[in-house]
Amino acid sequence: MIGNERHGLVGVIFGDIFRHGKLPMLLLISVLGSALAVVTISHKTRLLTAQREQLVLERDALDIEWRNLILEENALGDHSRVERIANDKLHMQHVDPSQEIIVVQQ
Repeated sequence: MIGNERHGLVGVIFGDIFRHGKLPMLLLISVLGSALAVVTISHKTRLLTAQREQLVLERDALDIEWRNLILEENALGDHSRVERIANDKLHMQHVDPSQEIIVVQQ
């Protein structure tokens, strides 16, 4: 040292880095930035995967409900069931072809 000058250790380190270590510092910042980006993207990917799984489960539940509704519709619309209800509750009967009257509008 020339004279009695005293320099702080932190000042000497940063002075060396800024004078001689610009490329290593740039590489260090790039590595840290890319590591942070990897962590962030991994977290978002996990969230989206969990959301997708939830939507698949919801889709499957809706598909099962749809199939049950189709079965119920087929059961309620069955010809024999409709005919039985018409006979029992509405007291309807089949018409003899001799009693049929066809109306034609001109």
